[in-house]
Amino acid sequence: MAQSVGILGQECFDLKKKAIAHLHDYSFMEEIPTIDYSLLFSKDHNERSKSLEHLGKACQEFGFFYLINGVEERVVEGALKGISDFFELTNQEERSEYLKKNSVDRIRWYLRSDAGENRENLKIVTHPEYHCPGKPDSCKDAIGEYLKGMHEVELGLAKAISTILGYEETYIEKEFKLEAGFDVATFNLYPPSLQSKGSIGLAEHTDPGFFVSLIQNVNGGLQMLSHKGNWITVNIPRNRIFIGIGDHLEILTNGKYKSHIHQVILDNNKVKRISMATLHGPSLDTFVAPTPGFIDDSHPPTYRGMTYKESLELNGFDEIDVQSSLIQLRMPLSL
Repeated sequence: MAQSVGILGQECFDLKKKAIAHLHDYSFMEEIPTIDYSLLFSKDHNERSKSLEHLGKACQEFGFFYLINGVEERVVEGALKGISDFFELTNQEERSEYLKKNSVDRIRWYLRSDAGENRENLKIVTHPEYHCPGKPDSCKDAIGEYLKGMHEVELGLAKAISTILGYEETYIEKEFKLEAGFDVATFNLYPPSLQSKGSIGLAEHTDPGFFVSLIQNVNGGLQMLSHKGNWITVNIPRNRIFIGIGDHLEILTNGKYKSHIHQVILDNNKVKRISMATLHGPSLDTFVAPTPGFIDDSHPPTYRGMTYKESLELNGFDEIDVQSSLIQLRMPLSL
């Protein structure tokens, strides 16, 4: 169904034009900041203060960053092996058991290979209840251990970002009701470029929720559109987790922190690539709107308020699809 471009759509269009203009100019390349999670809670006041300041700049100037010392590398590697085992040790017929059944699916499998998208994926609801295929045996426990660690990181980042924004550290956790937060993980299998039916692994989009975390087995493909309109290639070192701000933190902060457009390109994929993107969201019944502290005469509310569930279903999708509706939630600029 055709949709009006709207203000956000025009902003995205302008950014894309700038990106195209820089395609052959590598001087624009920007280094993605790295945040040491452990230092955000350092007992050394100066060390903690500098780390919080660094996180604040990463959130405002980039909207995404690498995270170290959040989840043990051993646990991350175990989760990646679990995802690999799922795709390697089951056949397509077994995986197709999880094709869409109804709107409240908690596990859903999907396969697409055409000019607009090339990937196989499995989505699982991981919080407040953990759902995962029973086969293979190595999958459920390994991924569950990683997701448990990431939930602790989610709560920790909520405290740190609340502090940076000038609120008590439990502010975001309470506003988003994160203890009952609706989290969805997606196992992705991207083909080598020689086997794909186009260069697009996953088309341009933003992600709903508080933030998205990503781990992958090999680099290649993910690109983020920066504030400056440049496509930045994300090459995640093995001991890091990629974090990107979600739509609903943008809404809560009335645009102070922004959710960024990203895509997956397969041109340089020499081998199959697996990844897991986890969308860490508010509870489904949480009403999310701009916080009064970010609204004044110079900064009127820019987004409509809506429950998280309503926003996920706004464009005709199901909860487990975790599709963005940020463009529709953006309020028209008054003249």
